[in-house]
Amino acid sequence: MIDIEQGSTNVYEDLGRPDAAELQVKAMLAAKIGEIIKYRHLTQVQASEILGMPQPKLSAMLRGQFRGISEAKMLECLNRLGRDIEIRVRKPSRSKAVGRTSVVFV
Repeated sequence: MIDIEQGSTNVYEDLGRPDAAELQVKAMLAAKIGEIIKYRHLTQVQASEILGMPQPKLSAMLRGQFRGISEAKMLECLNRLGRDIEIRVRKPSRSKAVGRTSVVFV
């Protein structure tokens, strides 16, 4: 019999990565960028021109390799793909010593 352990909603956290929250945000942003590129039927070369990044770096980002790509650059990519970005800072519903970052697509 195989033991199955329930994971969290963040695979990076489950893997014990110290930067799990940041990687989760980047993964969600990269997935949305990839979704928009696919929806617009863009090649990676066309998309890289629109996004202002080399095609190999775009390819790596879409495969989950985020080294050297900041969240700010990913947000800029979404802007270049015609998406508005809204950043909201709010007080948490419960008192916490450390807040959290989440990404919501509407």
